[in-house]
Amino acid sequence: MPGNPGRILREAERRFPVRVRIAVPPDGFGRQLTIMHAWLDETCGATGWSSAPAGLGGVLNDAVAFYFEDAAFAQAFVNRFCCGYRPVEVEGAFSMRIDTPASRRAALAHKTP
Repeated sequence: MPGNPGRILREAERRFPVRVRIAVPPDGFGRQLTIMHAWLDETCGATGWSSAPAGLGGVLNDAVAFYFEDAAFAQAFVNRFCCGYRPVEVEGAFSMRIDTPASRRAALAHKTP
């Protein structure tokens, strides 16, 4: 995340009312982060979401917060990318899904008689 993390966090907290914290997997997000950003841009719009470091207990990179304008977008994000709550490892954060939900298939063209 480029720039000043403190400034990014303050701006996101001020601008977006809904926050979802996700525990960073031990090996990092890898390619999943690019997939997440593409999904967020497509679903929420490029200016409809933000992310910022959300480290706990003095560890800066153990969690990331995603911010949304609407709780419905946050819920859709959790449903798509998160698999549950891990209170033992990171209190108050979701963990990443290991599996990937099936992609939607485009509906076939429909013609009425």
